[in-house]
Amino acid sequence: MGGYASGQQQTMGGYASGQQQTMGAYSSGQQQPARVIARITPPRIENPALKGQKILIEKGESLKSLKACIGWNVNNPECDVDVSAFLLSGGRVPGDDWFVFYSQPQSPDKSVNLSVSGGQDRQRISIDLTMLNPAVDKIVFVLTINEALEKRLNFSMVSDAYIRILDGVSDRELTGFMMDEYYENVTSMMIGELYRHNGLWKFNAVGNGVAKDLAGLCGMYGVQVD
Repeated sequence: MGGYASGQQQTMGGYASGQQQTMGAYSSGQQQPARVIARITPPRIENPALKGQKILIEKGESLKSLKACIGWNVNNPECDVDVSAFLLSGGRVPGDDWFVFYSQPQSPDKSVNLSVSGGQDRQRISIDLTMLNPAVDKIVFVLTINEALEKRLNFSMVSDAYIRILDGVSDRELTGFMMDEYYENVTSMMIGELYRHNGLWKFNAVGNGVAKDLAGLCGMYGVQVD
């Protein structure tokens, strides 16, 4: 999978989950064993959303920041799952670098940051709403499988995928979504999205996917891919 910022070609690093490791070093000609991937125990979601449900998360006092905490397990060790977030204005990115992923972990306005979670989740996306470009009205959180098309991998090989939305100040859980449908014809999954409606932030538990890789998603959201 390539990199899409500034036309530079990027390669997949160990950034993806922080918990996916290859065992040992092997000299030329030796067969490398299957990668060992640590499983996580999915958290209990206190305020779960159903697939397709839209939930108002901004009630009373205005939110200053949010955290999207994301996790999953894989049933096939070849599945290397990555998290991305697309910042949209009217359904499209404002510019080619308005999305975050493993090779570009910060948005241009520095409001959205992707990091490996040090806790129970695999990855975390922090959103500073006070710094977010006011033109951005939606943030879509996507799971992709690295080299899925080349290796014939798909989301039927993934399980326990979830997203939790937390108040960035108090860490109080506002809502969350645990996926329960996984498809053989899907290689990228839109697990959920935050969007602004009538000036207030809401969460949509999407849980739908497409047969595209990250480059295909970039094209779908308006990113020019070299």
